[in-house]
Amino acid sequence: MASSPDVFDPVLTMWVFEETVDGRKLSEIINSDHENVKYLPGYKLPTNVVAVPDLKEAVAGADVLIFCVPHQFLGKMLPQIKDQGLVPDCIGVSLIKGIDFDDQGVVLVSSIIQTALDIDCSVLMGANVANEVAAGDFCESTLGCNDLRHGAFLQDLFHTNRFRVNVVLDPHGVELCGALKNVVALGAGFCDGLGYGGNTKAAIIRLGLIEMKKFCYRFFDGIKEDTFFESCGVADLITTCFGGRNRKCAELFVKYKGVTWEEMEATVLNGQKLQGTWTAKEVYRIIEKTHSLPEFPLFVAIYRIAFEGADASTLVDV
Repeated sequence: MASSPDVFDPVLTMWVFEETVDGRKLSEIINSDHENVKYLPGYKLPTNVVAVPDLKEAVAGADVLIFCVPHQFLGKMLPQIKDQGLVPDCIGVSLIKGIDFDDQGVVLVSSIIQTALDIDCSVLMGANVANEVAAGDFCESTLGCNDLRHGAFLQDLFHTNRFRVNVVLDPHGVELCGALKNVVALGAGFCDGLGYGGNTKAAIIRLGLIEMKKFCYRFFDGIKEDTFFESCGVADLITTCFGGRNRKCAELFVKYKGVTWEEMEATVLNGQKLQGTWTAKEVYRIIEKTHSLPEFPLFVAIYRIAFEGADASTLVDV
């Protein structure tokens, strides 16, 4: 922002779900100490990033809305944003990794946002572990868009010498990769919990990539092969299967039998939500309804281990 004062507003408002941390409101901590001590401790935020607990106030006058919340919360948020009213030509960018499902089939988060707010919504996905990005470690990300004008504009906003952004005209492919890799990461975590080595995890990753591609082609037209080789694809799949909350909690799920996903969200993740488990449920519902279970043996095995009590060792039977 400091390098492009003609592009950015002097103040960047960030909506924060208000919580109390050690007797203080989280928004007040962020605005006074410039640190999100609950969800990104140890990293200072720029002083011009202002936490706002009122959603309508946070989005008022915004030209660009960046969505980065658990996707199950959108249902309550979007009507409030719509009620606030948006400036003409406002556009959205979704960083949310998840999918939904209705009678018509697979529903993407970006489509939910576009329909609810009547705005164009691009997606930004990639091998971007939050603490590494905050530390300034070099990484790449993939911006999927429908409109190259919006793509070029958003690339200018996000791209730095430490955060490289590549634009592709395949928003559906980019978004699906971001969602589905979290399901595969659960499988990688089950692998770790069983004590299996790198060979087994590599097999899970390979099989997972195959099913990710198959799912994309099965339910969407126009998916580009090259998208799977962008940061949002194989790169994000690899980093998520070796790190990240979904892999970590899946490992603990196997090691400590009886622990629930909700308990791990509350304790291990300090209240953050797992997107892999939610997406695994939605993926299973979709492939079950379309009579496609035999086409996705890995996704099915992951779901049954996570939610139906199947033994984790059945993962390698796929």
